[in-house]
Amino acid sequence: MVHIPLRLRIDGDALVANWRMLARLSGEAACGAAIKANGYGLGAREAVERLAAAGCRDFFVATWAEAADLTPWPEGLTLAVLHGVGPDDLQAARELPARPVLNTVEQAARWREIGDGRPCDLMVDTGMNRLGVTAEEAASLVGAGLRATTLLSHLACADEPDHPLNRTQLARFEALRRDVPAERYSLANSAGIFLGRAYAFDLTRPGIALYGGVPVAGDPIQSGAIRPVAGLDAQIIQVRQVPEGEAIGYGATFVAPATLRVGILNIGYADGFLRMLAKGGRARRGDESCPVLGRVSMDMIAVDLTGLGDPAPQEGDWLAVDHDLPELAARSGLSQYELLTCLGPRFQRSWT
Repeated sequence: MVHIPLRLRIDGDALVANWRMLARLSGEAACGAAIKANGYGLGAREAVERLAAAGCRDFFVATWAEAADLTPWPEGLTLAVLHGVGPDDLQAARELPARPVLNTVEQAARWREIGDGRPCDLMVDTGMNRLGVTAEEAASLVGAGLRATTLLSHLACADEPDHPLNRTQLARFEALRRDVPAERYSLANSAGIFLGRAYAFDLTRPGIALYGGVPVAGDPIQSGAIRPVAGLDAQIIQVRQVPEGEAIGYGATFVAPATLRVGILNIGYADGFLRMLAKGGRARRGDESCPVLGRVSMDMIAVDLTGLGDPAPQEGDWLAVDHDLPELAARSGLSQYELLTCLGPRFQRSWT
């Protein structure tokens, strides 16, 4: 078996604990799970298995290709495809055990032709101007016989709790519920759940918070409630002595202020450790911290091992690479979504 020098530790218990916390905050509403982008980069099939065992019944992917990757789909669970039915999706929409979330009048027409009366979901735009029909179009489609199981909309600014668009979208969605009949209504994403029970309606659709992301970074309630799910380990390729005054890495951007013991770790751009993560980046051995030195070198980073006690790190040892999502997002300018979904395929993904 070929050795893999990168490990992505995925805490299944933390994933389930986050879902249960979000389900409690959802009140009487069912709590679903967004598993698009391969479970935000961690593994959609494994996430479904654990969340279903915890009681989750409603799952969401982006595309029909993602739905196909999850077949055979477990009985008793629903799967919805958020991007609807495009002109190239007809065969998949006929054959796969998933429900489309229709976003346009044209998609609704396609579904009428191929859906054989099967139910669908319907996305209505309440102010994000991304996907969805208008409220008037929704009323017309449902009035003409479209069988909408769930009527959905999406909050644009839920991660800014005081943004006035949140209340505007809530009021528009409440009006929609009065005017357009459906079995269920769904508005809140991860951040929307934290806005309060008024946003929950019948079904919530958390995503990033399931996987350890904190929707409102710096919020002590959210930071205390959401458990990290992903941990990164990288193996040391080489340990070297760098004399005082010598530079390390591309561009010679770091010059050793004293003789340093330096470890070269097997992690880089293709693994999601991007250039902007080097400044302030750290690896760890237990409670001992190892700052990143200089730039990322494609598949490698250099870290300072000088302060580590006995036993001294050696080639082949493993170090944990810091991956605190809110802290990395604040430091790098990347979103927590990017930091998770850019974790590359070279990791050995291990669920615990």
